[in-house]
Amino acid sequence: MNISMNELKAALRRCFEASGYFVGNYEDAANMVLWLEKHGLNGLGELKNTLPYVGEDLHKSLSNVIYEDSTSATIDAHGRSALNCIASAVDLAHAKALESGIATVTVHNCHNRMFVLKALTDRGRSGISAAAYWKNGSSPITEHAAAIKSGHRYPSYSEATIKTNEHSIDDKQALTIICSSRVDLSLSLQNQDSTMISPAQVERNKNDCVEHGITIADDIWQEINRIGAGVLVENTDRSRQDAGGT
Repeated sequence: MNISMNELKAALRRCFEASGYFVGNYEDAANMVLWLEKHGLNGLGELKNTLPYVGEDLHKSLSNVIYEDSTSATIDAHGRSALNCIASAVDLAHAKALESGIATVTVHNCHNRMFVLKALTDRGRSGISAAAYWKNGSSPITEHAAAIKSGHRYPSYSEATIKTNEHSIDDKQALTIICSSRVDLSLSLQNQDSTMISPAQVERNKNDCVEHGITIADDIWQEINRIGAGVLVENTDRSRQDAGGT
């Protein structure tokens, strides 16, 4: 089925709010999914893998900084989805880069790291160069890199499959974020089999989506709305209580 971007964003907001995301976080999460999808980077495919676990973050510890100095930080996300924690990590890297010129933040124990691209793009558009690097899976292992230059509107993204023996257990569920106010970061994978998506292609994908709308599978749409219905039920129950009902 084909839906508008506004319709999808509203449904996603309800879905994440019903899953226990805090105010602000569910806005960020909806925007991250929508951004990937409308720029041709499979946001709904990423979300489909996440939906069975979307409510689990409610029962996990909040992300916390386990090391920090003037130019770097290490964060433990405690198994949370990037949808529910990565925007604040990018904000931290951004703030440090404004103070020191360049900063690196490493996030451990974080899932769904592809969603970092929205936050990186926001930093680039605000005048900070930003990049991220991470690995996924075990067999095969894929490595991913994304970057946006200061003042640009669209990032580059590359993906490659690597040999198993090139993977370290220390890399599992880790994401490295780099921000700089002085250097235009350009991060791409050097693997000869890597797939590269240029900023120009990202822009073309966005323009195509604006023209034709978003196509979503019925099962994903139904699941988003099933989860989001929890918000409507909660609001109805609250309104009854406020009115003196039982």
